[in-house]
Amino acid sequence: MGQPVSVIEKPSSRPGVVRYELNRVLTGMGHERYRADRPVEGDRPPDELARRLFARGGIDAVHVNSNVITLDLAKGSADTDGIADIIEDLYTHYRPGVPVPSPEDFATGEEADAG
Repeated sequence: MGQPVSVIEKPSSRPGVVRYELNRVLTGMGHERYRADRPVEGDRPPDELARRLFARGGIDAVHVNSNVITLDLAKGSADTDGIADIIEDLYTHYRPGVPVPSPEDFATGEEADAG
């Protein structure tokens, strides 16, 4: 469940840099830059994505512009295994073992009392 995100990995002419193109816009027209040595602040989709990518390891910097993500891999690294999966899972909210909420879970106090 959630909004499926399709991701295409594209190589860069610069060693250690890889680009991903998405079918979803993450930042509108703005640019967001994140570095592994600085905390990621905020709770927007590009912020959460940067946190997840840094948690994977092997990434020094993340740049998000609209629907394009550019990663600076750690020095000497060319490993991109699992990165596309992290990006694709960004909007997937219901994973195996996590119960899907029912309409009653979102009922207000009056609606819950009437039920």
